[in-house]
Amino acid sequence: MGLLDRLSSLIRSNINDLISSAENPEKMLNQIIIDMRGQLAKAKQQVAGAIADEKRLRDQADGEFRNAQDWERRAMLAVQEGRDDLAKQALVRYNEHFTYAQQLETTWETHRAETEKLKNSLRDLNDKIEEAKRKKNLLIARQKRAQAQQRIQETMSSMSETSAFEAFSRMEERIEQNERRLVASAEIEEEFTGDKLQNEFKRLEKGSATANVDARLLELKQKMGMLPGGAAPQSRQLGKGGADAAGTRHEETVHAEIDDLPRKEKPEK
Repeated sequence: MGLLDRLSSLIRSNINDLISSAENPEKMLNQIIIDMRGQLAKAKQQVAGAIADEKRLRDQADGEFRNAQDWERRAMLAVQEGRDDLAKQALVRYNEHFTYAQQLETTWETHRAETEKLKNSLRDLNDKIEEAKRKKNLLIARQKRAQAQQRIQETMSSMSETSAFEAFSRMEERIEQNERRLVASAEIEEEFTGDKLQNEFKRLEKGSATANVDARLLELKQKMGMLPGGAAPQSRQLGKGGADAAGTRHEETVHAEIDDLPRKEKPEK
């Protein structure tokens, strides 16, 4: 299993553990991002080590090629000096360094290919973490909307229950009872602590005001034609001559009308 595969398996394992034991989605998602960043940092360190190894192999291969070239020049110098024995020994060294350089280059090429894969995988992992961060923000926003909607529904459900309305009714009744007690207290305070004579006159004035209103009502009905033309408000009759004078005039009018009845009903001859 490769380095990035092991990291992916570790991340999936941590995420599954968090999901199974999660109570707060926002905290869980934040913790997942933290864990992924931690694993990414470790992956970067290991990929950096692989890149360093790849560069070391390249340097070793180049060094062996340079050593091979040096022994080749020495062999050529020995040939020029007529020292074929030295030239043969130099060519042996040349072959050793050149062969080892080729082996190192082959190893370097393989390691370089693996390192490129690791770097590409690391880029993919970084992109996935960035995508996870964006998704985290969206998921948290959706979770908050869902929680707000749930609270609204719970509030509406509790408001629709009869117990809530009963509570309002009881509170209204209690307030009305308090208001009645305040009115009663004010009446008691006025009755027992105020000026009794002044209170008596206030009651008389209130009764007089009521009588005046009754008189105005009778006048208004007469003006509108709702009373007989000869009938006058009782209060005004009392004002001109008193109750006895009004009764006397009324009695005289009745007798006069009775005396006129025989003359009106007597048949003509």
